[in-house]
Amino acid sequence: MPSLSFSSFFWLLSLLFSSMLYKVVGPLQPYLAFGALFSVLFQEFFRLLWFMLIRKAEVGLKKVSEDNLEIIENKHILAYVSGVGFGLISGAFALVNVLADMTGPGTVGLYGDSPSFFIATTFTSLAFIFLHVCWGVIFFAAMHTRRYLLIAYVIMSHLLASAITLLNPLYAVTVPLVWLVLVVTAVIALCVAGVSPASVRNSLKFSDRAYRVDAVDVGATDSRAHL
Repeated sequence: MPSLSFSSFFWLLSLLFSSMLYKVVGPLQPYLAFGALFSVLFQEFFRLLWFMLIRKAEVGLKKVSEDNLEIIENKHILAYVSGVGFGLISGAFALVNVLADMTGPGTVGLYGDSPSFFIATTFTSLAFIFLHVCWGVIFFAAMHTRRYLLIAYVIMSHLLASAITLLNPLYAVTVPLVWLVLVVTAVIALCVAGVSPASVRNSLKFSDRAYRVDAVDVGATDSRAHL
């Protein structure tokens, strides 16, 4: 889907600009918190630019996608796909150096590193992929409805999740905390998307009813086949 690759490109632009700023501000380079702060701000800024671009291109998208208007009309689909794009590319860049180290000699623990480094990094990257999906849904819905408190939540929760990783290598603390942020953010994203306990129960009832109907149809077909 084009929006998946384009949203990934916008995340790469945020990485480019944050890297340029990191290189320019030499005295602050030793402070990881500074780099994390502006990396998050650039990511959310380019998420905003991507949203504005989609809004501008909606008319053209409707003309191009006349056979699949559901993707254009349902704002949550575009938000979800955009979040997936942001999440996948961020996860790839988070793991690329780790995977490169894995190809070398067995150095885990050689310099006092935790033996859980690889598995903790994997779970943290997975959490951030899901977080970007949730942040995309919340951010787009907030922009459409002008609920700026939700936009503030996206930025603050992104800053919080990134700040938690600064506590590494305390993986027993950081990994559960990041996943806790994910759970809270996922609940908010589901509520924003219109999911409620009642709708979940109704969907489960509908699925069960559809399954029973299919089972009856199969039984009827089998009985006719034996006649």
